[in-house]
Amino acid sequence: MALQINIDNGGTLTDICILDDTGVRKTKVLTTPYDLSKCFFEGLQKASGVIYGQTDVRRLLEEVDLIRYSTTQGTNAICERKGPRLGLIIDAQSRDLPVRLAEHDPEVFDVLVGDRVVFLDSATVMGDTAEVDVVKAINHLTATGANRLVVSFGGDDFLAVEDRFKKIALRKYPRHLLGAVPILYGSDLTADQDVVRRTWTAVINSFLHPAMEAFLFNAESRLREYRTKNPLLIFRNDGDASRVAKTVAINTYSSGPRGGMEGVKAFSRLYGFTDSVSIDVGGTTTDIGQYLNGTVAEVRRGHVEGISVSIPLCEIMSAGAGGSSIFRVVNNHITIGPDSVGAVPGPACFGRGGKEATITDAGLLCGLFDPKSYFGGGMTLDVERATNAVTTNIAEPLRLKLDDALLQMELAYEEKIAVELHRFTKISKDTVMLAFGGAGPLNACGVAEKAGIDQVAIPQMAAVFSAYGIGSCDVSQRYTVMLEQHDTASLKDALDALKVKASRDMYAEGYEAGNYAMEARLVADFGNGREEIQTLDDEPVFPAAFDKAGTVELELKAVKALRTEGAKKASFTRGKPAVSVGVRNVLTRSKGRVDVPVYQLAQLQKGDWAIGPAILEEDFFTCRVLDGWAFVVSDAGDVLLNRKG
Repeated sequence: MALQINIDNGGTLTDICILDDTGVRKTKVLTTPYDLSKCFFEGLQKASGVIYGQTDVRRLLEEVDLIRYSTTQGTNAICERKGPRLGLIIDAQSRDLPVRLAEHDPEVFDVLVGDRVVFLDSATVMGDTAEVDVVKAINHLTATGANRLVVSFGGDDFLAVEDRFKKIALRKYPRHLLGAVPILYGSDLTADQDVVRRTWTAVINSFLHPAMEAFLFNAESRLREYRTKNPLLIFRNDGDASRVAKTVAINTYSSGPRGGMEGVKAFSRLYGFTDSVSIDVGGTTTDIGQYLNGTVAEVRRGHVEGISVSIPLCEIMSAGAGGSSIFRVVNNHITIGPDSVGAVPGPACFGRGGKEATITDAGLLCGLFDPKSYFGGGMTLDVERATNAVTTNIAEPLRLKLDDALLQMELAYEEKIAVELHRFTKISKDTVMLAFGGAGPLNACGVAEKAGIDQVAIPQMAAVFSAYGIGSCDVSQRYTVMLEQHDTASLKDALDALKVKASRDMYAEGYEAGNYAMEARLVADFGNGREEIQTLDDEPVFPAAFDKAGTVELELKAVKALRTEGAKKASFTRGKPAVSVGVRNVLTRSKGRVDVPVYQLAQLQKGDWAIGPAILEEDFFTCRVLDGWAFVVSDAGDVLLNRKG
């Protein structure tokens, strides 16, 4: 196997997974949200130390064959409502469009756009006085505080209208001028006829674009200084990857969680699970997905925070609760998130200035962590600061003793995730819950109990599972055009044009013609939610059955296949009782504070098992094994927890 580095950037921690001929290794660094390129290169420094025994980034970048990157920054930005102020220019014939957009999520629409909306008649844009009205619209929005604009017209001729607007805007506000306002057009991203989906797609892309652009091009520039032989590949939310210059911002949304779902798919097939739900708990969010009937759910028109968009997305729901989410008391009840302390300042116990209470602080005060060995020994936790944060923010407002407040925090946290699991997935008696992410295993048993799940699986690579999951992605480019004429000649012309574009883009990815495959298909929309899809062969013919469709879209995918489907199988079979490395005094729910055994995963062998209450840990995750649960280690080094033994 070639040397590969997979990096998954989260809101609190950035995970690094190293794959080579010796196996799989991992490490982590704190995310630096003020400069993501800093934690990116700190991750490469730590990876070189893991490989060579000393820091040598230059050697690593000379020898590495692939660097893949995924991120939850888009997910976190939407969840925390942090980004640019957008202005929206829409068709005057669609006066109800802002209301229809807000119906998807009133709060998100208000934060991203609010009242920064201008209505402009499409006939005016196509007429002789267009320049005056276009300039007025742009100036009005910038005067109201918009620093990025989105233009999205409705009607059958929206492509022509937006093209005319674009030419005027470029002439009046050339991009080389200082202060030129970035403008994105809905038609730049999709030919989707649904104006609500198309507009939301453009709005979300504009919201995510600045931060992602600044970081990714900065990171790629620094990599070039080291003369890295291969470009940085960005893992996308469609499960494939592409280089920075060929990646659209909205395709980075939830790409980290999608990497986790690729891991869920592979893990479930390894153990023969047919129904798996997953909780990927990071610092800011818990990402929830489901593997069912051999695959993970993907829809052609996906959802971002429940908002319908035009691009295909894996069905993953992000709940605003993670290891660094802020706990507060509101109306005598504990609330969690969606805001997070992130990595800076981080939970109070990190000792970096944080004063808010988090589940990480509660875990420390419950005795689940060793303050001296946390984060692989790379961070010492501050018990006093954690105590002050929980006492001030939770215990005193609720008039509870500290231990009672800690238990209330744990229960509230587990209840929130369990509720989201039931809201988003279908749980049956056969469901296995996969818990991963740095904070995933910690309260997994409690979440499962509240969700009615009796089995929990924890991958050996749980702490970097999303980074691990992106390790076999393909490199691809995707294209979609609307067919205005429903006949074979028009189909062939459109397909030929897309193939030329694909060949140029794949050449830019580093692949000559013949080294990648092209897959084409037609998608016909007959209305009332009815769609039909037909794959095209080398001699495409427009299907007569599609003549009556309202719209027909041609989709082309150019893909360099890198995935390999493994035939390996593994199992969980009890062997000998596990040997603990000591005890830790832990706050339990029924017996108060008692000593419980501590098991270190790295020292356990296949078949080793034990019953709770106990603590199971490794360098970058801790699992609280509740009373009534037992765990066993598989022949692949993964862990299965069973309720009631």
